[in-house]
Amino acid sequence: MSVARQVVVEADGGSRGNPGPAGYGAVVIDPATGEPLAEAAEYIGVATNNVAEYRGLIAGLTAAKALFPDAGEALRVHVRMDSKLVVEQMSGRWKIKHPDMKPLAARAAAILPPSSVTYEWIPRAQNKHADRLANEAMDAGRDGRQWEASASTAALDAPSARTPGTPSPVQGPPGDQAAGAARARAALAAARGAAAPAADALFSLAEEPVEAPLAEEPVESGGEPTDAHPAPQQPAGTPQTGWGAAPDLGAPATLVLLRHGETALTPEKRFSGSGGTDPELSAVGRGQAERAAGHFAALGTVQEIVSSPLRRCRETAAAVAARLGLDVRIDESLRETDFGAWEGLTFGEVRERYGDDLTAWLASPDTAPTGGGESFAEVAERVAAARDRLVARYAGRTVLLVTHVTPIKTFVRLALGAPPEALFRMELSAASISTVAYYADGNASVRLLNDTSHLR
Repeated sequence: MSVARQVVVEADGGSRGNPGPAGYGAVVIDPATGEPLAEAAEYIGVATNNVAEYRGLIAGLTAAKALFPDAGEALRVHVRMDSKLVVEQMSGRWKIKHPDMKPLAARAAAILPPSSVTYEWIPRAQNKHADRLANEAMDAGRDGRQWEASASTAALDAPSARTPGTPSPVQGPPGDQAAGAARARAALAAARGAAAPAADALFSLAEEPVEAPLAEEPVESGGEPTDAHPAPQQPAGTPQTGWGAAPDLGAPATLVLLRHGETALTPEKRFSGSGGTDPELSAVGRGQAERAAGHFAALGTVQEIVSSPLRRCRETAAAVAARLGLDVRIDESLRETDFGAWEGLTFGEVRERYGDDLTAWLASPDTAPTGGGESFAEVAERVAAARDRLVARYAGRTVLLVTHVTPIKTFVRLALGAPPEALFRMELSAASISTVAYYADGNASVRLLNDTSHLR
């Protein structure tokens, strides 16, 4: 009779572009000691997140079976992944409808007897080892080589949560900020010996934020992840401020905000919004876009690109995307303010023609420009909604947003909790870079504003 053997498999997959350059990682762990027994990773070319995640699962199960080839049905494998889709489908709770997923799921199910494998969803922050392996594989593919185990440093990211005796994490769907805030409050209470304060921390300007519940079964997509980016949830408690003891909330969603390069209107300081002529980049602007592209290529941190639909942003985003090998997703909410009848005019010309309207606009964020343009309050509402979607979709990732003056200033203003008049107190140059990071407990951190060092 075979001796029962138990192992844990942690697996992950990713795609830089979705679909885009993709890779997976998997690690087999001794549950008694937390030590890694085997690692696997591979660059798989262009694929979606979902395909990469299933490939990671297959590699992990295959590695576990290879470690104990004679164990047979005595081998017990507990799979831990931050892919809600894979966990729910392989557990039999969600149907598999997408044609690309069916053969992968069948292949995974055939590696070991179904009774030998159990599945658990874990937060991304607790899947660091497999995530690092997947990113190492994608980095290798970017450099034209395959991942090598001897060069891996992924084990350095092995979370302390693996060690015996650690309490089970608070459960919740991927990206569930309520669950993340509950973990944060519990850790803070233990550290301080008192309960953390409970209060609503609203992420948007709306008086009553609309709760978007998770779908009972997400729609599978060949081009967009369906499991790791659920509808945004409102935090269940006030974000921590100050320098108190803080729990590890995992990697934030980092929004890198790139203003588009110059157009012919930029040096003349003319109002150029979403209701005007939609100008293209000038020769200077194209040069700025190329320098920004070189900067991001050297950093190697951007994983996704999202752009305003306006031409000057799409051209800037295309220059960066060409250097990084990524696709560009268009988001209508990132467009510039509609300046109505002021489009194409200088500030002085607007004062001459529409002096009273300009005075009212400067005095109140609820006042729209002459001729049916957008107020800053209206812009703030759509930018806040876009932020919530993006933070949920790109949890733990770095995404480049190519957009305009008003949206970028609004991202920063909301992150700081500053009043609307703060928009008039920020300088934002063409092709400048600003950065805001968003954590699972609802905290936002402004890390950079109006950086133009890459243009010099």
